[in-house]
Order: sequence, then structure tokens, then C-alpha cells
Amino acid sequence: MPADNLCARPLGSSGIAVSAMSLGSWRTFEHLPPETGAAILAAARNEGINFFDDARYNDETARAPLPTGYSEVLFGELFRSAGVRRDEVVVANKLWWEFWPEQSAAAELDGSLARMGFDHVDVIYANPPPDGLAIADMVAAVGALVDRGKARAWAVVNWQAGPFAEAVAAAAALGVAAPCAAQLPYSLVRRSWVEGTEMTEALRAAGAGVVASFCLEGGVLSGKYLLGAAPGRAAATLDDPRNAPAVAAAAELADLAASLGTTAAALALAFPFTNPDVTSVLFGATSPEQLRANCAAAGLVDRLSSGDIARLRRIGAA
Repeated sequence: MPADNLCARPLGSSGIAVSAMSLGSWRTFEHLPPETGAAILAAARNEGINFFDDARYNDETARAPLPTGYSEVLFGELFRSAGVRRDEVVVANKLWWEFWPEQSAAAELDGSLARMGFDHVDVIYANPPPDGLAIADMVAAVGALVDRGKARAWAVVNWQAGPFAEAVAAAAALGVAAPCAAQLPYSLVRRSWVEGTEMTEALRAAGAGVVASFCLEGGVLSGKYLLGAAPGRAAATLDDPRNAPAVAAAAELADLAASLGTTAAALALAFPFTNPDVTSVLFGATSPEQLRANCAAAGLVDRLSSGDIARLRRIGAA
């Protein structure tokens, strides 16, 4: 049954409503049996998730029939196998600009749509433009995709505050709709992308919401590595100094979770909801059980006391 805490909320000024939790594909489904992938998508809909994030990625399995973009082919196949209705959900994809200028924004999105088997996406995220592509020209190109009906709205992914503010201003000057969202890494140990004054001002100027990503720091904040070796994307990089803040925070987060009768993963995924600028929290799952457990994070903040929230926000704040 859909959870009340996943009820849809506006995605900026786009007129699109999205669930509080959103499911990403990243490079997950290529490593799972097809029936598991379809079960994850079906479970997402049963839980109330209506926001699905896909993108073109290079193959890492050495088994895919395409060197790049098989992630999109597979997502489309699993989407249909799971019985998800296209008219009931919000699908996002990304412009990477990897082959620009030989491949225009329109050509890149058309390629993604063909691989997914869709005629449009609801949200097209724009990666920061490559060298040689001015922000205003990028905004015009992405705005044209919306005008053509290839996307209902546009957003940005992994932009720093200054260029994002420039894109917002360019959209206003060109008469293009403002970006409706910014997908940004946001976790207990990675806050500056979202909480900086300049980004907050740019978000408010655009009327955009934050789609929080990388909230578990590659799984480190879930506590899965506290007892030693465990499979996962961060297993080989735990000794990297860049992971030190997350490794240090994981134990403290696990202690707080135990005292509250929840899990470290749920608390880490709940953290972004302590910020009113966050519209949806993006996560990945490798099983329906993990997906259902993650969805519980959306309502966790409402059940915590102000003191509990303060304790949560102190973890990793330094």
C-alpha cells in the first residue's frame, strides 16, 4: 500500500508532482537478474513512488550489447515488464554533453528516448555544460526540448551555485521556464552543495526544489562496512581520505539509530528532509525489501523529536 509520507509534492514551478522518495537506476539493474529489477520497480509503485531517474551509462559488465546506453534499454524493458503505467509516473533522464558539439542536445535526448522506448521524458536534467558551450546557449537548447514536447520540464544535476544562478538568470532573460529542480549530492557529511547561501538564493530565485542524491555516501553511512569487509560500491575505497568523514560518521549514526529503534540507513536518508528546500530523496535499491525499508525514511523525521533531529544534524557537521 502506498505510504502517506510519500504523497506527491510540487517539483518547483513545473506543475509536476513527485513522490518524496525517488528511485534511481544508476548502474544497478545491469547487475541484477531481470526479474529482480522488475520486482523493484513494481515495489516502488506499490510503495507510492512515482519519480524514476534513468540515464545513459557506459557498460561496466562486459556483457551488454551496447558500450553505452544499455542502462536505458534495460530500464525501459524492466519498466514495461513491471507493468508501470507511463502516464502515472514521472521519468527523468540526463544530458551529459559527452559528444557535444557533434551531438546536439536534441540528438542526445532523442537517442536516450529511442533506447528507453519512450516518446518523451518528464524532466530532463542538464549536466554542467562542456567547455565551449555558453550557459545561455545551453539554456536555450534545453528550453527548445521542452518546446518540442520532448520533455515537460528541465532541471540541473551537479551544478555549483554560481553557474546555476547564471542559468536561472539566463532562463529569465530568454523567456525560458526556470529549472524546476537541482539534483545535488546531499548527506550528513556533504552539505555545502545544498546549504551554501549562494545555492539557497539561486534555488529560491528559480523556485526550484532539491532532489537529494548520494545521501548514503555510496552505502558507507548505512553502517554496512562497520563490521569489516562487505560487498558494495565503496568497499574498495574505504581507506581513501575522501571517505574518512563518512567512515567516521557511520559509527555515530549507527549508535543514534540503535537508540531510536531505527536503522542508520533510514536516518541518513531522512536527514535531507530536515531541509525544507528538499523535494525528493533519490536512492537506489538492489531488492524490493531494501526499497521498502528505504521508503520508511520519508516519514521518519515527522516521528523524531526536535532533540533527536538536532542530534542527527550534529553528526558529520564538522
